[in-house]
Amino acid sequence: MLDLNFVRSNLDLVEAKLRLRGADPETLLGDFRQIDQARRAAITRSESIAADRNRLTAEIQSARKSGHDATALTERVRTLKSEAESLEREAAEADERLRALMQAVPNLPQDSVPEGKSEHDNVEVKTWGTKPEFSADAPPKPHWELGEALGILDFERAAKISGSRFTVHFGQGARLERALANFMLDLHIKRHGYTEVLPPQMVNSKSLFGTGQLPKFSEDLFHCDDKGEFVSGEYQDNDHWLIPTAEVSVTNIFRDEILEADDLPISFCAYTSCFRSEAGSHGKDTRGLIRQHQFQKVELVKFTKPEDSEAEHEALTGHAEAVLEALGLPYRRMLLCTGDMGFGSAKTYDLEVWLPGQGLYREISSCSNFEAFQARRANIKFRAPGQKKPEFLHTLNGSGLAVGRTYLAILENYQQPDGTVRIPPALVPYMDGETLITPQTGAWMPRAQTKAAKAKP
Repeated sequence: MLDLNFVRSNLDLVEAKLRLRGADPETLLGDFRQIDQARRAAITRSESIAADRNRLTAEIQSARKSGHDATALTERVRTLKSEAESLEREAAEADERLRALMQAVPNLPQDSVPEGKSEHDNVEVKTWGTKPEFSADAPPKPHWELGEALGILDFERAAKISGSRFTVHFGQGARLERALANFMLDLHIKRHGYTEVLPPQMVNSKSLFGTGQLPKFSEDLFHCDDKGEFVSGEYQDNDHWLIPTAEVSVTNIFRDEILEADDLPISFCAYTSCFRSEAGSHGKDTRGLIRQHQFQKVELVKFTKPEDSEAEHEALTGHAEAVLEALGLPYRRMLLCTGDMGFGSAKTYDLEVWLPGQGLYREISSCSNFEAFQARRANIKFRAPGQKKPEFLHTLNGSGLAVGRTYLAILENYQQPDGTVRIPPALVPYMDGETLITPQTGAWMPRAQTKAAKAKP
């Protein structure tokens, strides 16, 4: 959430930055100017009344000392007091209306963010790795074909169990998913200095408000049957939602707390399942593992002092890149333009991995600097040495990485002409020495493959 005083003092700048994001300031800010003017007028009048009351109080004291009747003056003071209380309520109500408006206003892009309207205006910052080459006789296959043929992915049975956009992993495939998670956690803990956290995967509404998912993006979430009500402008604590990302749980660890500057930066990593309704996908990426309702992810979250957040953003992005480089997966880093950033972000890098089976780059990590936007919503502050008044810290997060998308990138980049898949050397110790994913056998083979096998003479 933006600082209300900053918006008041820099309204023209805020409106210009919102336009860069492709947002309509009039729709988002509504009657901000009129409400704020009324608030200022109420405060000014209240201050004037306070001065009048002080003057009249002195006159009352003087009149009583000299034996004169002060009844009229006393009545006037009572009237002014009543008027002042009414004006104070008016100013407070205006403040609340303005804060309510702020809940729907996105963060402002940093000056270093390129101007643009969509993903086509994002800027490529770097590329890494060599794309694998395939012969014309054995062109690369998409991961869903590879996974089903190997018997490690079963979309049909998952649909029977849960519906579309779920997957059952079998054998070496299930093991590869687990190996990736352990590899990523070890890398971030041992090399990058993160502290591992295992947070709740169901959260209350206040947590989702703190990181910016509520109230604007409720349809993108899965909520539980015990969902509470929004009463008197506050979400209740007895409702639960499934997390769309561990960012929600981990960021809210310090909600309503004041940290010490000497403890910053704090770096957490968490491996959790994530749940998303994919409400706005409208049939995109229905095949394979790209847009699942449930998927696993290793999340990186940082809490920093404001002056350090830019450097920490670069470091966090580099930590996510280190996973791709250790696995030998070609990727590129994209700086998102103003029109393609997330609601709470001030600056975002997307890491996009090369998928030869689809012939394109796909996002595998999004690394964002939220500055004080989330900290203000979640009320997370720090106290600098020698300062009595605490201030809001900065939060950052990024996928380090999305496990399912890393899994499919390995299938597509390490596929062999015979349909097997080489295991990246960095993962071999986590796969108990196995170096190759070969066709699985048994009753768990995907139904389509089982039928084909039985049909053979």
